[in-house]
Parts: sequence; C-alpha cells; structure tokens
Amino acid sequence: MVKLGQKVKDRITGFEGIVIAKCFYLNGCTSCQIRPDKLKEDGSIHETQWIDEQQLDNESKASSGGPGDVPPAMATP
Repeated sequence: MVKLGQKVKDRITGFEGIVIAKCFYLNGCTSCQIRPDKLKEDGSIHETQWIDEQQLDNESKASSGGPGDVPPAMATP
C-alpha cells in the first residue's frame, strides 16, 4: 500500500516522484497522483501523473508528515 508523501516509481514507465493524492474507484481500482521531485532543465515543474497503485514500487518509507515519534511522558518531580 502506497501512502501520501512516499517516493514511488512506476514499474512500467520509470516515472518517479512523490504521491500527493489518491483516488479510490467504485470498481476497486486505486490511482495515485504523482508529482516528480525534480524540476525540468529550464526550472519549471513537470506535470503530475495519475498511475494505478498496483504498478508503483515504494522507494522509501517516507512519512506523510506529523509529529513522528512521540517522546515518553516526563516524570513529575
């Protein structure tokens, strides 16, 4: 399962980037919107692509944000 914020790569085309949205269809298909994490040579942004989740490989276990590990509660003096 791909999570928002993860870096992924399309097994078929080699397209890679960060998952910025997911869409769940009635027929059971899940598509992910991928934004490339690199700019074009002229400095402009590549267009995003919608790709079926089943053909994506996770390249990292990146977090989608949040506080991360929560420290243990401090002892009261």
